[in-house]
Amino acid sequence: MTIHTIPDTPKVSVLMPVRNEARYLQETLNSLYRQTLADWELIAVDDGSGDDTADILDKAARSDSRIRIISRDGGGLVEALNSGLEACSAPLLARLDGDDICHPQRLELQTAYLRAHPATGLVASAFRHFPRTGLKQGMIDYETWQNRLQNHSLISRDLYVESPFVHPSVMMRRSILEQLGGYQHHGWPEDYDLWLRMAATGVQFARLPETLLFWRDHPERATRTMDEYAAQAFRLCKCHHLLNGFLTGYTEIVIAGAGLEARAWQRLLANEGVTVSTWLDVDPKKIGRILHNAPIIMPGELHLNGRKMIVAIGVRGAREQFRIVAEAHGWQEGMDFVCVA
Repeated sequence: MTIHTIPDTPKVSVLMPVRNEARYLQETLNSLYRQTLADWELIAVDDGSGDDTADILDKAARSDSRIRIISRDGGGLVEALNSGLEACSAPLLARLDGDDICHPQRLELQTAYLRAHPATGLVASAFRHFPRTGLKQGMIDYETWQNRLQNHSLISRDLYVESPFVHPSVMMRRSILEQLGGYQHHGWPEDYDLWLRMAATGVQFARLPETLLFWRDHPERATRTMDEYAAQAFRLCKCHHLLNGFLTGYTEIVIAGAGLEARAWQRLLANEGVTVSTWLDVDPKKIGRILHNAPIIMPGELHLNGRKMIVAIGVRGAREQFRIVAEAHGWQEGMDFVCVA
């Protein structure tokens, strides 16, 4: 291996929290060694691993001065991320997990984009799940949906549908992250919470069309094992930010949809003192019924009268169909309604 000497201020700090990643960690490190941009530092935060993770990192750091290790007794992902953030020295920060693979040009292309677009605060890339064998349709759909969000406008439009970025695919300006107080723990996804806080302060987003991250799918992945990544945790995160943004000051709203997802939203909002005054649906069996003291009506009968609407229709393809209906009725996305599913 080539021995690299880290400059006083590298171009990119790669922040990588790890816990018991010995099985995949060397492959991840190898993908960093292959980067066409060599001016990086790796801040690896070992959050109390009980396997060979520490040994792999120690060996890597002895061979490459660009690698710095922070050892912790545990404490959780958010704390590990913030510990690493404090140690990062570059103006640009790239996230990486200890089980994923970077394309060789990832750091080069993302760095070049941010340098050429000083108004952009975060740039992601297209990603691809691997291995493909056994990959469920929902994950394939998520990959397809996210990779299609190719610019700030599309990302912002779908910001409340799902997390628009795979965390280890992003590169961002470290100053923005620090100004926002770093990562925060609220019982929901720390990365999604960060994107929503960034959006609230006007940060510009971008995505490169190239597939620069290969996101490993396995049963032990944090998104599958941590309570913070459960569906209800995502709803709580969305609800919190909506109440502090799009729904600020509103005590009565309209919900498009009357199925399970919409009812889950009604319960969340009721806990925050927000009442659903009207339900919108197209199912003839539901039209005319009363649900939680509010009528279910068809789109043609709706008059918003200054109310806001959230679209919580969980059926595949329904979001785009609703947007066609909304356009026909003159409802503006982001002004009159927001899609949350």
